Amino acid sequence: MNKNYLFALVLAIPFLFTQCKKDAVETFDCVGISPTYTTDVKTILDVRCATTGCHSAASKSEGIDLSSYTGAKSASSKADFLGAIQHKSGYKAMPQGSAKLDDATIKILSCWVQNGSPQ
Repeated sequence: MNKNYLFALVLAIPFLFTQCKKDAVETFDCVGISPTYTTDVKTILDVRCATTGCHSAASKSEGIDLSSYTGAKSASSKADFLGAIQHKSGYKAMPQGSAKLDDATIKILSCWVQNGSPQ
């Protein structure tokens, strides 16, 4: 094996592992905050996420449908859901091609997930 190739490989391995790291999602103090899908979350998802070409029933970008409680609850059970919404490093920032959701909206969605994604 060529020494230069081996040297490059040794240097590249740590780089590969550090690039795959995802930041931890933020947890919130949700005392007194009990958002439900029907009352709080559905409207946010319908306006910002479950739109044509994104995560609607017809589009299902990346297989994710956020237009119903069943789809939203399923998506919310994955770490990528909050990582994407919170724009954490290592996650695909959502909404894609749009500004980050405001802090109050992120807190509502995060507390909804932290509370078990109630309907």
